[in-house]
Amino acid sequence: MLSRRTLALHRGAVISPLLANIYLHYVFDLWADHWRHNIAKGNVIFVRYADDLIAGFQYESDARRFLEDMKKRLEKFELSLHPEKTRLIEFGRDAAENRSRRGEGKPDTFNFLGFTHICGKARNGNFLLMRTTRRDRMNAKLKEIKEELWMRMHDPIPEQGKWLRQVVIGYLAYNAIPTNSRRIGAFWHRVICIWRNTLRRRSQKDHFTWDRIKKLAEAWLPRPRILHPWPNIRFDVKHPRWEPGARIALAGICTGGAP
Repeated sequence: MLSRRTLALHRGAVISPLLANIYLHYVFDLWADHWRHNIAKGNVIFVRYADDLIAGFQYESDARRFLEDMKKRLEKFELSLHPEKTRLIEFGRDAAENRSRRGEGKPDTFNFLGFTHICGKARNGNFLLMRTTRRDRMNAKLKEIKEELWMRMHDPIPEQGKWLRQVVIGYLAYNAIPTNSRRIGAFWHRVICIWRNTLRRRSQKDHFTWDRIKKLAEAWLPRPRILHPWPNIRFDVKHPRWEPGARIALAGICTGGAP
């Protein structure tokens, strides 16, 4: 995450994210694009969302040089990288094999936009980028649901079910991505457990059984299933925008998100 001193006066205003985005476009985006085309020796790709950034490099030497150059660039505008959330890691299709050859452990993971990104393998043994919902983010959402259901404890069950349905639909709309089926399945199951415990607390005499809560879940809660296509399908357009190194990221810089 980039710490902002120059934009401190705008913090808290509705327009703050927009101003920050415009500012970083000139401070970082244009400069990084020039760096990629004029200084990098290999393929490079950048993904920035607000003040969170992921940069992928074909060569480790490019990654290290970019990190130093970026620090100097940001200092000119009184910006800095978060010291605990900025890391240089080896990540990509060859990372596991390279680290195994050196006698090192599994490749590091990184968090970005609410997902943990993992170097995995498909069933055929090929490299597979796996993304799962961050466990802390899921637990935080479940805590919110539990607290809200407690407030709605004595509402009619159909009203509770209607509210829960909207919550689950919204959660799946963002998190139901390929390779994340286990995590969204766990979320769905824990929502049902929270709902059952809430209903049981309405009356000491009401021992709400699993059969009853399962029927309610079937009636009100959408089943967890993958809703988003694989990235290679989503970007399969007739006139794709060319991005050098879109499939190559042997080394990467992660800045933002949890360490």
